[in-house]
Amino acid sequence: MSRAAVIDAHQHFWRHGARAHAWPAPAMAALARDFTPDDLRREMRAAGVDRTILMQSLNDAEETAEFLALAARTEWILGVVGWVPLTCPDRLALLLERMPHREHLIGIRHLINFEPDPHWLLRPEVQESVDVIAAHGLVFDAVPNDPIRLEAVLDTAARRPHMPVVIDHLARPPVDSGGWEPWATLIARAAALPNLRVKLSIGLDVALGWRWSTEALRPYVDHVLSLFGPGRVMAASNWPVGLLAGSYAELWAGTRGLLAGLGADERALVLGGAAARAFQIPQSAPVEAIQ
Repeated sequence: MSRAAVIDAHQHFWRHGARAHAWPAPAMAALARDFTPDDLRREMRAAGVDRTILMQSLNDAEETAEFLALAARTEWILGVVGWVPLTCPDRLALLLERMPHREHLIGIRHLINFEPDPHWLLRPEVQESVDVIAAHGLVFDAVPNDPIRLEAVLDTAARRPHMPVVIDHLARPPVDSGGWEPWATLIARAAALPNLRVKLSIGLDVALGWRWSTEALRPYVDHVLSLFGPGRVMAASNWPVGLLAGSYAELWAGTRGLLAGLGADERALVLGGAAARAFQIPQSAPVEAIQ
């Protein structure tokens, strides 16, 4: 018996000490160590995950170069969402064309949540750089952590209806407070843009001090699924950041629990098909079911 490949649409690696991560103090004990492909491979096998998309964790060109080389020699990494400087549009096209292992670069993300200016993404030079990214057939990936930054992402996507744009971590729903607005209305506006996709995952600011709760997440995930449909929602762990809220196996068991009401084909979309479509990855061949 075979099944469609399960794709973790958002995971990271890092070598602690090689590059500086500004983790909040409560996260240091869990995250201030190395996280490697060998670590994740064991977790994937136990959780029934077959492939991953490797995400930049820093606005750092050296990290992206390292990740592209890693993807070139690691079969189960389908591609890299890397980082390039978005304030130098005149140099960006040449940088992308000369990038080693460029064929493994499937998207670009800048950590806009770290920018003091919540409107940073809308600066003219940054928008011009996003046009270069679109011209190179790359997905633009974004991690808005508040309504102002989410508005900037919606504006960016609306200007480029043919460029795939992916919003991370359910656009930071107010799970910790049990709130609803303005998140719910902004998500509805996002879903009205056909080129927008969203990841079913949790970000650092939710995971801090919070233990994974499928039922706490359910109303937010149901809202997203009802608006976007399963073909535009992709399951992701945010490993190892997600470990703050639960083990890798717990995150994936909880994610599958959130999808229990869907049909088999719809679940397969969220668990892998939607990511393959969004990042324009040839659909992986079915893999043998784990016995």
